[in-house]
Amino acid sequence: MGLTACLIWVDEMRIDVFTIFPEAVGEMTTLSVLGRGQQNGLLDLRVHDLRMTATDAHKTVDDKPFGGGAGMVLKPEPVFGAVEASNPPKPLILLDPGGERFDQKKAAELADLDGFSLLCGRYEGVDERIRNSLVDEQLSIGDFILAGGEFAAMVVIETVARLVPGVLGNQSSSTEESFDDDLLEYPQWTRPSDFRGLKVPETLVSGDHARVEKWRLAMAIVRTSELRPDLLERRGVSKEELAVLDEFEISIHDRFVSE
Repeated sequence: MGLTACLIWVDEMRIDVFTIFPEAVGEMTTLSVLGRGQQNGLLDLRVHDLRMTATDAHKTVDDKPFGGGAGMVLKPEPVFGAVEASNPPKPLILLDPGGERFDQKKAAELADLDGFSLLCGRYEGVDERIRNSLVDEQLSIGDFILAGGEFAAMVVIETVARLVPGVLGNQSSSTEESFDDDLLEYPQWTRPSDFRGLKVPETLVSGDHARVEKWRLAMAIVRTSELRPDLLERRGVSKEELAVLDEFEISIHDRFVSE
């Protein structure tokens, strides 16, 4: 019987970033997971300078706000021009404090796309015409203030890239991390098994892989209940999971139990 070769074609995910600091963002995208993803043809990361279509001698991208006030605002002309000259993948997402809160669920949604683009805000914000007539949506990585959206862009890019098949190499790595199924990741140990009298839990060195998986689930539930009870209240704990907790003689508060 002959053997038939099967070739699986994997499309690159394209992510475009618009920023006034293209060198800084470009350098970060070459590191670690992102660098390997590009080398392996899984990620196509393109960084664009917002000054590329600015027409004045100083390549100005900002101006004082109408009505007065502190700070500067990103102008519409160079931003619209840079985006239109690049034909980036949609959606175009503005990184902005008023945007939808970025989380693992949103990362998974973006990872299912062929690509998307990020616009890094700067100064006191962007001209409202950019927000209303150019971008498709807005994202925020948290309720705090950054000087600009560059670091926020890197948070989004790395979180999404880890979910692209093949980028991590071992795909189980991305499905056994914090926030998978709204649980924090279980605690981890490595060699030596006894360090200064501090020993690794017996279950982990027992060789019983099925029991190890149950123990990890139990520990993830416990850790989430202690550190992020809001996640567990939203998610709940099923009857099957309660049985696993009982197996290890662990109890949790009734408010976490699913009805």
